[in-house]
Amino acid sequence: MLSLDIASLQHGYATGTLSPEAVLDAVYDRIAARGERPVWITLLSRDAALAQLAAAPRGPLWGIPFAVKDNIDVAGLPTTAACPAFAYTPERSATVVERLQAAGAILIGKTNMDQFATGLVGTRSPYGACTSVFSADHISGGSSSGSGVAVGAGQVAFALGTDTAGSGRVPAAFNNVVGLKPTRGLVSTRGVVPACRSLDCVSVFAGTIGDALAVLRIAGGFDTEDGFSRRPQPAPALPARVRFGVPADLAFFGDTAAEVLFRESVARLEALGGEAVTIDFAPFRDAASLLYAGPWVAERRAAIGDFAATHPEAVHEVVRAIVLGGENWSAVDAFKAQYRLAELVRAAEAEWAKMDVLLLPTAPTIYRIDEVLADPVRLNSNLGTYTNFVNLMDLSAIAIPAGFRPDGLPFGVTLVGRAFEDEPLALLADALHRALPGARIGATGAGLATTPPARIEPSAGRVRLAVVGAHLEGQPLHGQLVERDARRVATTRTAPGYSLYALKGTTPAKPGLVRDETGAGGIEVEVYELDPAGFGSFVALVPPPLCIGTVTLADGSEVKGFLCEGRAVTDALDITALGGWRAWRASCAASS
Repeated sequence: MLSLDIASLQHGYATGTLSPEAVLDAVYDRIAARGERPVWITLLSRDAALAQLAAAPRGPLWGIPFAVKDNIDVAGLPTTAACPAFAYTPERSATVVERLQAAGAILIGKTNMDQFATGLVGTRSPYGACTSVFSADHISGGSSSGSGVAVGAGQVAFALGTDTAGSGRVPAAFNNVVGLKPTRGLVSTRGVVPACRSLDCVSVFAGTIGDALAVLRIAGGFDTEDGFSRRPQPAPALPARVRFGVPADLAFFGDTAAEVLFRESVARLEALGGEAVTIDFAPFRDAASLLYAGPWVAERRAAIGDFAATHPEAVHEVVRAIVLGGENWSAVDAFKAQYRLAELVRAAEAEWAKMDVLLLPTAPTIYRIDEVLADPVRLNSNLGTYTNFVNLMDLSAIAIPAGFRPDGLPFGVTLVGRAFEDEPLALLADALHRALPGARIGATGAGLATTPPARIEPSAGRVRLAVVGAHLEGQPLHGQLVERDARRVATTRTAPGYSLYALKGTTPAKPGLVRDETGAGGIEVEVYELDPAGFGSFVALVPPPLCIGTVTLADGSEVKGFLCEGRAVTDALDITALGGWRAWRASCAASS
């Protein structure tokens, strides 16, 4: 089956083994086989998509098919927010759509959703209830239901959703795909029908973290036309031994299969070198309760004005009750809730001091459609247990697949980081995703292992440098990097073909990395970015037999980095088997 991951498509286009026209034919054949409804609200014709392709710029996403949730404007297509009576046809596309199409991406259509982005279930739409790609009886998750299913079914390479309470993450879990919820304001929301405008994020569904990052880099960026847009802030790489928080009290609502899969995810992250840290989830849980049991529901009332009050028959009964319930909150209530949220954010700082990231179930369980229809509010609330607090507390999050229950239904976990830690968080999420045995993309059967690992692209005008020994964080010469405002962007390993030696007679003690094509490689390195002047002055400090050359990393990328002259290792101790300088130093300390 043709994989629609971006890397595979781009490789096929570059080598001539695939054409965008053939890919679009496959996309429309898959949609026809599954049926247009309920996934799609507005589907462009095959001819319209081919016409787009003919006019598309040959940018970084040229020929890549995508979908957008139907609360995101596309010029000339109706925006319904899953409410036909509310529909309007914009003359201009949302900023995020403009940027993606300017990069050459091909829009296939607009996807179904819980009406007015109110729900985590995917059942609150007059266009039909979406279902998980793995079960016609179980919910797809929402509110970005159609977008999650479209990616999970292999109908598009990626899809845009929105996320206020978890709508960009829960459908990812229930369809075995990635859901990237960026930091608030990182992606413009101009041209998006708001749910809670102060909290809303445009999210990305994709088959891999690498694809989601590629989309985010193009879709994101400051937008002067969006009052909530924020300029990106650089974030350091996560430490090599990342501390990940796990709540002391986790609720799975009786779903023991989900609990087992979560514990397996904890074990996989530990096997990758992470350290599990028990944290108090109370401040996060209490913040989550403010979203629907607090005055933020009044923001939903403000988002669609008087429409729900003047057209009650046009609004889904559950959505109507939530939106009109916003009238019960006063300005005094709003201020009190802001004060309470500030207190909870401050309380959470004590937990963040213990951890670098937070690992959670994306959703504690999954429900059948009939269960949700019978008990729509309570079960929806359960699904938001581990998602509702994230935007309120200004955090970043990425949902990834984490295996399958015995009944064949998927389960997912989410890594949560601080604001603007989207890229470092993504690298960790990618490693955890790839540690899942036999990981597949959605229900397509395409293997994750055939796709390239995620990587962070270099910042414009800066040089990347890999350090392997005395310049690692916490080592004696690390200050030379700090003095030059170097920013750590990754902790990773070398490709095969490298050997590491403990050099004799160096002060402070230093290793020598040699590319000999026979070494096992996999040597731990930290990668930093410096401006050219800082890089030049740093290189001037490097003493022989060390030098700066080009080092190939585990993901195949190349950066500048420390190497050693071959003559210096003839009488040095080969420490390659330990995997890095830190491990060697620790072994020396343990034996002394």
